[in-house]
Amino acid sequence: MGKLTAQGIAERALEIGDAEGLDAVTIRRLATDLGVTPMALYWHYKNKDQLLIGMADHLIGGFAPKPADDRPWQEQLRDLTEGLIRTLRAHPCAKNVIEQIDPVEVPNFLAVWDKALGLARTAGFGVEESCLITKYLLQSAIAIADAPVHVKAVDPATVRAKLVGLQTLPEETYPHLVEMAAPLVRGTEPGLYDTFGVDLVLCGIEALAARR
Repeated sequence: MGKLTAQGIAERALEIGDAEGLDAVTIRRLATDLGVTPMALYWHYKNKDQLLIGMADHLIGGFAPKPADDRPWQEQLRDLTEGLIRTLRAHPCAKNVIEQIDPVEVPNFLAVWDKALGLARTAGFGVEESCLITKYLLQSAIAIADAPVHVKAVDPATVRAKLVGLQTLPEETYPHLVEMAAPLVRGTEPGLYDTFGVDLVLCGIEALAARR
């Protein structure tokens, strides 16, 4: 094999995490998969906590912002949000990785976070508001990426039962639930789910900025 690198180790760790979950990601398992001794990995990551930081840095590095960007803040904030969603979607273990690390220890996370804070300030928000915006954006991206519309299909019999349950409600009492039973139960087309979700969050931020 080629030279062992921190990036290569993180990439293999993500592959294992995506396929088997983070509990399967261990120094010993990685050493076996990469054909090296555990000691060789310790040169790059002394323990699993450091490995998780390396995994997070590798993940977020895929969409970390470029230093100079003169586009409107709205476009840049959308790019950051959509980039995070794509990353979370591409790696099933990404959500768990991000939830287990301290962002301050992840250089690429810091770059994205600082860029988002700066964009919020450019939009006219105060310090505390900008902090809240970045937190809401992160949680919204996680929720959108983790939506049921993107996971394996539910048992058809279960879907039918839920659909009938809503459609047979008293229409005079629950007119809208009866009318919208199908999309509520069967879900929305994945592309629309993502774009509408991002629009909903970012348009809210834009509307608030316009009131400044």
